[in-house]
Amino acid sequence: MSEKSEKTEPRLSVFKTYKLYVGGKFPRSESGRVYEVTDTKGNWLANAPQSSRKDARDAVVAARKAFGGWSGATAYNRGQVLYRVAEMLEGRKDQFVREVAEAEGLSKAKATAVVDAAVDRWVWYAGWTDKIAQVVGGANPVAGPYFNLSSPEPTGVVAVLAPQDSSFLGLVSVLAPVIATGNTAVVIASEKSPLPALSLGEVLATSDVPGGVVNILSGRTAEIAAPLAAHQDVNAIDLAGADAELAKDLEIAAADNLKRVLRPQPVDFTATPGIARMTAFLETKTVWHPTGALGAAGSSY
Repeated sequence: MSEKSEKTEPRLSVFKTYKLYVGGKFPRSESGRVYEVTDTKGNWLANAPQSSRKDARDAVVAARKAFGGWSGATAYNRGQVLYRVAEMLEGRKDQFVREVAEAEGLSKAKATAVVDAAVDRWVWYAGWTDKIAQVVGGANPVAGPYFNLSSPEPTGVVAVLAPQDSSFLGLVSVLAPVIATGNTAVVIASEKSPLPALSLGEVLATSDVPGGVVNILSGRTAEIAAPLAAHQDVNAIDLAGADAELAKDLEIAAADNLKRVLRPQPVDFTATPGIARMTAFLETKTVWHPTGALGAAGSSY
């Protein structure tokens, strides 16, 4: 008997619906708007949600709600959480390689190198969470019978404008130091290449990062950044993804409640980042405490 050849029926492709990541959930934009995302050759990739001012305000509320628990966690625990994100990224590397290659017009080999560097960057910052305090804090010498101790504390809710041309490695390089030091973040993804950032939200949701610690918005950078810069409950803003004109306008808006502002500057995201982006959003608390009366025998302790 001859075996009958099986015919494979054609199937419809299942296109991915990209959504925002706010408060640990995946809402569509409040406005219902989307915009087309294309590759470097102009080919359609997906429709990304176009965030509104209401989405930005909702993200700030979620970030503020999560701040107490995240900033109050031990630095060691935050390091474990960040390392878990790296583990999850490693497991979904093929997806991110494809998205980065399409977003930035890279070959598969170059996109793989970018994704590997991004995963390594998460691990790098995970290792810094319980060490940064020893570098920027410590005991200060004073002329008197006092202990004088300085320790770093997170600034609060940080708005982050992700780099426009480095859709994944640049994004990780500006986001990871913000949350590693105990801040919570509202991220505006690259306007022209938001898909890797939106997929990162899916990784964060399935790792140990509490909902609201990272909130990811996509859309028109200027439209979303304006209400964040003026928002009274945003404590700092990183202007990495803003051009010179937009950065100037946002700095003026941010001055209204004395936000910390990290101005845009040329950065090689493939280089070792250093600690500047961690210290940019840390406050220093200094505590004085008497050592006790000093007599001929020295301290009373």
